[in-house]
Amino acid sequence: MNEHVDILVFAAHPDDAELSCSGTLMKHIANGASVAIVDLTQGELGSRGTIESRYSEAKLASELMGVSHRENLKLKDGWFEINEESKRLVIEQIRRFRPKIVLANALSDRHPDHGRGGELVSEACFLTGLRKIETSWNGQRQEHYRPQAVYHYIQDYYIKPDFVVDVTEFVDRKIEVIKAFKTQFFDANSKEPATPISGEDFFDFITSRMREMGRPAGMKFAEGFTGERFIGVEDMLELV
Repeated sequence: MNEHVDILVFAAHPDDAELSCSGTLMKHIANGASVAIVDLTQGELGSRGTIESRYSEAKLASELMGVSHRENLKLKDGWFEINEESKRLVIEQIRRFRPKIVLANALSDRHPDHGRGGELVSEACFLTGLRKIETSWNGQRQEHYRPQAVYHYIQDYYIKPDFVVDVTEFVDRKIEVIKAFKTQFFDANSKEPATPISGEDFFDFITSRMREMGRPAGMKFAEGFTGERFIGVEDMLELV
């Protein structure tokens, strides 16, 4: 089966992608693009929920977005390192899906896994293009491959974006997708301990962040990204 996708998203934890760039993903899926998500960890250190609930919630969120594949590398939440083993796992997924674009965690954020995850994926995106690094998937040798671009989504801490994507038409659906992780976010009937993201006002933060990203670009709501290199265009009118 052809598993190649246009956009491959890496996330340190299940729900990172939904919180930060699900509007962008749904917009591109609606326009015919294919998207896969690779979670680096199972989020097992989270104060709320269980590994099992995170898997079921991630499955529902993926269905709501229309994501074609979702994988979990089962690195240790809070403890994974940027080493050869973890890089090879990421390389295998990049060579498996051969995306045009890779999206990864912010390079600096409140949770240390985010910055470390973003750096891990960034390094792997370079190494995966080296033909002398040998990997296999399902018993078959993989060919070297390097995505055309690597972008980092913006998470809890504000980072000035290099570009933003208008997601105005997908704001309500994004909130619905985030709420698929019902153990992690506001639930009036939950008996789980309170966390910085479990209050009802956290959804106000999400929508306010999208307003903040959109306003300078003349958009009502947007999601922001940073790049690792100059973003080139052939025609400045494409930027209008």
